[in-house]
Amino acid sequence: MSIRSFKGLTPRLGERVFIDPTSVVLGDVALGDDSSVWPLVVIRGDMHRIRIGARTSVQDGAVLHITHASDFNPGGYPLEIGDDVTIGHKAVLHGCTIHDRVLIGMGAIVMDGVVVEDEVIIAAGALVPPGKRLEGGHVYAGNPARALRPIKESEREFFAYSAVNYVKLKDQHLAEGYPE
Repeated sequence: MSIRSFKGLTPRLGERVFIDPTSVVLGDVALGDDSSVWPLVVIRGDMHRIRIGARTSVQDGAVLHITHASDFNPGGYPLEIGDDVTIGHKAVLHGCTIHDRVLIGMGAIVMDGVVVEDEVIIAAGALVPPGKRLEGGHVYAGNPARALRPIKESEREFFAYSAVNYVKLKDQHLAEGYPE
């Protein structure tokens, strides 16, 4: 089963959420309206909370997790993701905060304590090291990720396009009765 309770906490789903049956969503997780979780995604809120906003797409093979509270990290880090975020295939997000209208490229890794401001593009394969803050309105790439340039107007428009495109696609899947 894709949606699993853990320690008495069951994921909460907004309206019209799509979760592919091959994915796993467990524990203290909330998904906003019109969000989509595609094949082979893992969203594991077992030791801290995960919050995902509206119209956010988590694409195939992505792993979303948290940093638990411990003597080494007293508060831990939840995973907080805003609205209109596109998370690319096989991306890893771990105990970080992603604001609104962000594109996270395929295979990117965003680590503990990172804060990504509004309207950021993280390039495919980028590594954002722990504790870094990515300023809004820029493209970041590399290992470690560095600002390459300000985003272009066409890229700014892409945030809304991508969010709407994935809402349409998940609606098509839901209309066909998938998943059942």
